[in-house]
Amino acid sequence: MSRPRLAVVKFASCDGCQLSLLDCEDELIAVAGAVEIANFPEASRAVQPGPYDVTLVEGSITTPHDVARIREIRADSGLLVAIGACATAGGIQALRNFADAGEYVSAVYAHPEYIRTLATSTPISDHVKVDYELRGCPVSKRQLLELVSALLAERRPELPVHSVCVECKLAGKVCVMVAHGTPCLGPVTQCGCAALCPGFARGCYGCFGPAETTNTTALAARWQALGTTPRDVQRAFRTFNAGAEPFRRESESHG
Repeated sequence: MSRPRLAVVKFASCDGCQLSLLDCEDELIAVAGAVEIANFPEASRAVQPGPYDVTLVEGSITTPHDVARIREIRADSGLLVAIGACATAGGIQALRNFADAGEYVSAVYAHPEYIRTLATSTPISDHVKVDYELRGCPVSKRQLLELVSALLAERRPELPVHSVCVECKLAGKVCVMVAHGTPCLGPVTQCGCAALCPGFARGCYGCFGPAETTNTTALAARWQALGTTPRDVQRAFRTFNAGAEPFRRESESHG
């Protein structure tokens, strides 16, 4: 019986999510034995053409070439999985969506006429059908392994969508906002990081993007009651997931 064929491809990103997969080490060896890694340039120069049973996509769409390429990849893939904040929300580079990308190009490049770029940085799902999304900057190794294991076992992956606050409570961590008055995005951010920052008495930075249900307006009001300026509220919502709709909308209301 042939093994499922796996591809891992990259668009505009830092490669951090691919490195998270490579960092699985011992677990990756087991995965490699269960699938045929047909296309993964970060791990091997041996690149085989599609079709692929599963394709993991890192990075956002930022050029006309990207648009054409992601459509080809979608047509060549049985299941397509967007991994990381860039692929699921446009990434940190989606900050360009709030400015004039043409001005940046003119300021940086001696010959801007050679640059072919889009005005915005957008997630994979804005262009093609995505079967699953893994959030995070970078993605969680545990969630990556759960997804691959589930697909191999032909079951639905268990990917929780509750907020970081739930992770804090389950781990018995003190709420940094209640106890110390520290601004924290935990109430509106999807879980997946094991509440890493609050565990070190720091506010959540929103690496995993908006939770399934959010009330960003109430959270922003609470932050301002703690003394946070509107400008700092805007900056907090414009980081790794600036292009995600709830975060984008809230940031714009504090312009």
